[in-house]
Amino acid sequence: MKFNPLTLKKIRRFRSVRRGYYSLLLFGLMLLLSLFAELFISNRALIVRYEGQYFFPTYGHMLPGKTFGLDYDYECDYRKLQKHFAQEGKGNWLILPPVPYNAYENDLREDAFPPFPPSLKDRHLLGTDAVGRDVLARLVYGFRIAIFFSLALLAANYSIGVSIGCAMGYFGGKFDLFFQRIIEIWSNIPFLYVIIIISSVIVPNFFMLILIMAFFGWIGMTWTMRTVTYKEKAREYVLAARALGASDFRIIFKHIIPNTIAIIVTYAPFSVSGGIVALTSLDYLGFGLPPPTPSWGELLKQGWANMSAWWIAASVIAAMIITLITVTFIGEAVREAFDPKLHTVYE
Repeated sequence: MKFNPLTLKKIRRFRSVRRGYYSLLLFGLMLLLSLFAELFISNRALIVRYEGQYFFPTYGHMLPGKTFGLDYDYECDYRKLQKHFAQEGKGNWLILPPVPYNAYENDLREDAFPPFPPSLKDRHLLGTDAVGRDVLARLVYGFRIAIFFSLALLAANYSIGVSIGCAMGYFGGKFDLFFQRIIEIWSNIPFLYVIIIISSVIVPNFFMLILIMAFFGWIGMTWTMRTVTYKEKAREYVLAARALGASDFRIIFKHIIPNTIAIIVTYAPFSVSGGIVALTSLDYLGFGLPPPTPSWGELLKQGWANMSAWWIAASVIAAMIITLITVTFIGEAVREAFDPKLHTVYE
């Protein structure tokens, strides 16, 4: 795949902003680890060798205990199975992930009540929450949900905002005035109250919450694209395309939008961080994703309610700081790379 010289120049400029470049590498690593989190954080074994056969339960179907000679039909408890194999001494073995718990599993004890502090012996590296669930597992799976939520919300907001904003700037006149009045009315609707009302009637799931937030989140990008399109439609290349008989659809999507891609790309990282903060805030208030979905907001709420369990609040606050700083640095580097005037210098 060959890039044109201008694109290569922008890539080199992005790499020259070191903190943004290394933040992108770190963020990519975090995203990759979260996508394959089951290999590192799961209550299912990675490999099981039983009577000469090999099983790979991590991404496979549920294996009952009877599969490995136990006396129950529900899913095998691989931590207990590992101890069982060791006691039998028949050469059967299994390999568990470094953190052998999932994000929904309660690890309770007979002589104490959760939350439990971090422990290498119990393999709760960041301790447990108030109901005995592993904090590290909740953090990692909560990060995956928050990132995919932010990206899906970004795609929805940009699809609506870019399309309507370009149309407003390009066609102008009554079409522009009509949508201006709609946006003014839409902007005055209290977004949080709408979420509260809907959450009190039905429990919003992942896609419903994206739909509700996209219902109000497209306005900012619409205003930006409207302003940029007004400027671009007066340039010579648009006039030339119109003189050659190009349709309005072709001019907007083949000429104007590609020439405003710098604006779209520059705003994207900050929109992602905004989506993460919005989901965390709604979960903290109790109007986000339903429990027991792994959530940073729910962990933050538990940390506030259990101040003595310092590891809960400390873990989620540290994770949020690292993620938001990383995304912000990426956004600054992208803005620098796409800035034609090069008015900002980062060292």
